[in-house]
Amino acid sequence: MLEGVQISTNAGVARIHFAHAKQNAFPATHLKDLKEAFEKVSKDKSVHVIVLQSEPSVAFCAGASFDELLAVNTPEEGKVFFMGFANVINAMRRCPQPIIARVHGKAVGGGVGLISACDYALALPTAEVKLSEIAIGIGPFVIAPVVQRKIGTAALSELSLSSHSWKSVDWAKQKGLYAEILPTFDQLDKAVDQHAKRLASYAPEAVAALKKELWHNTDDWDHRLSSNAEITGRLLLSKQTQQTIQNIKNNQ
Repeated sequence: MLEGVQISTNAGVARIHFAHAKQNAFPATHLKDLKEAFEKVSKDKSVHVIVLQSEPSVAFCAGASFDELLAVNTPEEGKVFFMGFANVINAMRRCPQPIIARVHGKAVGGGVGLISACDYALALPTAEVKLSEIAIGIGPFVIAPVVQRKIGTAALSELSLSSHSWKSVDWAKQKGLYAEILPTFDQLDKAVDQHAKRLASYAPEAVAALKKELWHNTDDWDHRLSSNAEITGRLLLSKQTQQTIQNIKNNQ
């Protein structure tokens, strides 16, 4: 596994790949690198489509790094950490290119936020989802706007208030998180390739205009996500939250 964030481009398609040994979780440095990767690719006129994927040997994404959550000592530090996810989501919505998610496995917390920020997601039957934040004591505030935009308020409520259980890939598809479910990894990769190449062949100006329309009414997200990151950073420091995170980390 080559840890970190890598970019590869071919025939108008950019692939952004992220990896971390702990179930593709995100430390702050990786979040910064992912934001910068989206910003770099968004400015590349030769790129017409972006594919977001992670190391397939582990989960799609386990969300925030528990090690770094436990290292936070002040509300300000907490906000800075959670702004990592906010900055990635904002960078994704600003990309003029459509973003396709290749979801091979489970996604938790921020991982669900990343999928929601993509414009089209293809998944395997193993790609279950869970928002565990409220059980931890922080709530999914930073990613709530993008998840709500994708699956609606009722589904967000169900997902976040049943934080103890996984939702099936069929549930996620029914709610609109996934567009397609493929039975095998080879078929998933083939479908992602085909869809990316098809989109890359379309007029980029038309695709960019469509994406802008699809993300209408999100111009306030720079402020909104920042405010939500501040709330999360404050909640992170409660004794109950810190103890819960430590217990989960000890059982990993």
